[in-house]
Amino acid sequence: MIKEIETDTNSRMQKSVEAFKHELSKIRTGRAHPSLLEQIKVPYYGVETPLSQVASIGVEDARTLTVTPWEKPMVSQVEKAILSSDLGLNPATTGDLIRVPMPPLTEERRQELVKVVRAEAENSRIAVRNIRRDANSDIKDAQKEKMINEDDAHKAEDRIQKITDSFIEQIDSILKEKETDLMAI
Repeated sequence: MIKEIETDTNSRMQKSVEAFKHELSKIRTGRAHPSLLEQIKVPYYGVETPLSQVASIGVEDARTLTVTPWEKPMVSQVEKAILSSDLGLNPATTGDLIRVPMPPLTEERRQELVKVVRAEAENSRIAVRNIRRDANSDIKDAQKEKMINEDDAHKAEDRIQKITDSFIEQIDSILKEKETDLMAI
């Protein structure tokens, strides 16, 4: 019973950390990364389709992404979609290849992005704490139903707290790494 609660808690907290990492991958640092363009939607035969499903996205160098649409007629559509996105990017087309240079971040924009990253980290910490609360509630319910005794309940709550602490440390280290990344010129 207790082992099941701990396993469930561990997996749910791991998913929260993975979701946090996924959210951070969308926040742009000074470097070009293909995930920056993944959320852009392109009209593809009348259907809004993610860019990654109509073109291959690659990294040419640290500050340039390349987008190669799989169909020649899609080049202009993809270029328009990148231009109209809220990323502030100006693509340049050469034949079938679209180059997307990443403009350098201003100091003010870096500070704004650090605030966004910190807010995401706090949301992830809250999610982890909510999972801890649920696990402790399950333990208390099991104790009330006489499935476990009081000593086992306290030991289980201590282990849940240790699991929670380790995941919050992971979130903090990921946050610190991203902040360093953002503030690097």
